[in-house]
Amino acid sequence: MTIKKVCIYGAGAIGGWMGVKLAQAGFDVSVVARGATLTALQQHGLRLQTGEAVASVQVKTSADPAALGVQDLVIIAVKAPAMAEVAQAIAPLIGPDTVVLTAMNGVPWWFFEGFGAQYAGTRLKAVDPDGAIARAIPAKHIVGCVVHASCSLNSPGFVKNHFGNKLIIGEPSGEKTPRVLALAALLERAGHEVVVSEQIQKDTWYKLWGNMTVNPISAFTGATTDLILGDPLVRDFISKIMLEAKEIGARIGIPIDQQPEDRHAVTLKLGAFKTSMLQDVEAGKTVELDALVTVVKELGELTQVPTPFTDALLGLSRLHARVHGLY
Repeated sequence: MTIKKVCIYGAGAIGGWMGVKLAQAGFDVSVVARGATLTALQQHGLRLQTGEAVASVQVKTSADPAALGVQDLVIIAVKAPAMAEVAQAIAPLIGPDTVVLTAMNGVPWWFFEGFGAQYAGTRLKAVDPDGAIARAIPAKHIVGCVVHASCSLNSPGFVKNHFGNKLIIGEPSGEKTPRVLALAALLERAGHEVVVSEQIQKDTWYKLWGNMTVNPISAFTGATTDLILGDPLVRDFISKIMLEAKEIGARIGIPIDQQPEDRHAVTLKLGAFKTSMLQDVEAGKTVELDALVTVVKELGELTQVPTPFTDALLGLSRLHARVHGLY
C-alpha cells in the first residue's frame, strides 16, 4: 500500500500536530477547515510549537472536501460531537482503498466491529444514534488510533505540543494487516512513537478508563487534575465510577488488571494540567460527553452492569454543559 496524499479532517490540537509532522516528512498534506482556522492556515500555514521551536508548513486547505479529492489516508481528529457533520461531508475524500484513521477520544462508533463476542456488530446509540456515521464511513476503511500526547492550540492553526508523542494504532479486527503495518511505518517516518495493537478496543477502553472521570469533573469544576485527585471525596467518587467501567470491560472482553489507585498514580505524575474537556469549556466549545460518559451508561445497560456512580457523573456533567450551551 502506498500513501502519499494525506488529509487531516479536524485541524485542532491533535490533527494539527499530526499534520505538521506528516508534512515535514514529505507527505502531500491537505486539511479540511473552516472559519478562523481556514483563514489562519491560508495566511500562516499549519504551525507547531515544540518547546521553544516553532515549525510552519504549507498545506492545501478547503472548507469543502470535494475540492481536495480522494485521499490515500484520512485522519479524523475532530471531537465526537462533530462526527455527524463530518459524516455528511467526507465522501469525496474516500476512494476504494482509502484508510480512515480515527484519532479521537472516547468510544468510537465502530467499537464493536470485528470484536465483542455476543455484542459484535452492536451499534452504540450514544455515539451514532441513527447509524449515519457507520453508513458514511464503511468499516472496511477504518483503522483505530489512540493518542497519548498532550497538545493545545495557541491560536487557530497554531498547535503547542506539551508532552507525549505516542500513537497506538490497530485494525478493529485485531489483525496485523499489511496496511496497518505500512501505516505504522509511515507514522514512524513522521517522527511518532507507534505501537501496533492486537486489540485497539482494549487500548481505547484503557484510555477511557482514566479520562471518562477526570475530564468531565474538570469541566464542571474548573479544576486541574492534581486538585481533582487531591480531594479524597472526589477521588473516591472517581474510583467507584472506574470500578463500574472495569466490570463492563470484563463483560465485553476487555479485562483491566489494575485498580483505580494504580491509574490515579499515573495521572498524578502528569502534575497540574488542564484536561481537553476543560480546555473546551474555557473556549466555549461543545463537550464530548456522549463518547466518554453516556456511552458507558449505555454499555452498562447492554451488559447488565449497574452504573449509579457513572449516572451521577453524567447527570452533573450534562446539566453543567446544557446550562452553558455546550451540549
